[in-house]
Amino acid sequence: MGYLVVFVGAGVGGSLRHFMNIWVAHHLGTHFPYHTFVINILGSLVMGLVAGWFIHRSDPEGHLRLFLATGILGGFTTFSAFSLDAVLLWERHEHLLAALYVGGTVVLAIAGLVLGLWIMRTALA
Repeated sequence: MGYLVVFVGAGVGGSLRHFMNIWVAHHLGTHFPYHTFVINILGSLVMGLVAGWFIHRSDPEGHLRLFLATGILGGFTTFSAFSLDAVLLWERHEHLLAALYVGGTVVLAIAGLVLGLWIMRTALA
């Protein structure tokens, strides 16, 4: 049942992301990636609200948490999960691990993208 809940939520989140991409580009233009910028910040804000809610409220089967956090927000932006993980490390006073996680994720994700582009350009050239 959990997979179905996440699947449906991810569809909703992906649709919301597509809407926001178009809406933000229409209002702010496309010269700067405002759409991704806005989505990452908004998704992180909502993840904070969702996580804060579940700290104080019970969800015995976890379906609502899966639907909102993993499904909708995962489909909308995985940056919200990244932000939550970084803050949880920080709040556990794992400051070095939090810094390594943030820095490592950003640097290695960009490196992974560059490598993937290079592989495809080489293979398709």
